[in-house]
Amino acid sequence: MMAEIDISTDLERIDRDWLWTELSERAYWAKYRTREMFDRQLDQAWRIVGAYDRDSGAMVGFARSFSDGAAVAYLADVYVNPACRGRGVGSAIVRAMIDDGPGSDFRWMLHTADAHSLYARFGFGPPDSTFLQRDFRFPHIRD
Repeated sequence: MMAEIDISTDLERIDRDWLWTELSERAYWAKYRTREMFDRQLDQAWRIVGAYDRDSGAMVGFARSFSDGAAVAYLADVYVNPACRGRGVGSAIVRAMIDDGPGSDFRWMLHTADAHSLYARFGFGPPDSTFLQRDFRFPHIRD
């Protein structure tokens, strides 16, 4: 499968409409967002990585990160089209973002309820005692 996929960090190549639909309808972690928030997150990202079908050019996966650009980065929105999962696309996206990018020596963080084995291959583990979190306070989120 990976021979049929191109990995790119070109923001202009992102299919925003496809990605918005996938994240807002299929990704449990992204359902709180408005389209305005989503577009701003893309525009303000430190880095993005997209995965594309080599033949059609269609987007099949994505990740973004934000960072101070010096020592710390946060991995967000790692997503692979369900039809392409289990074929190494997620690993290729995370590798391009973390190991092959300018933040390869950074402290990386993420929040996720799944794919822990994928992230463990890149050195992610449970948070230590220095981790604190404040939950969302967006007025448009309803239980």
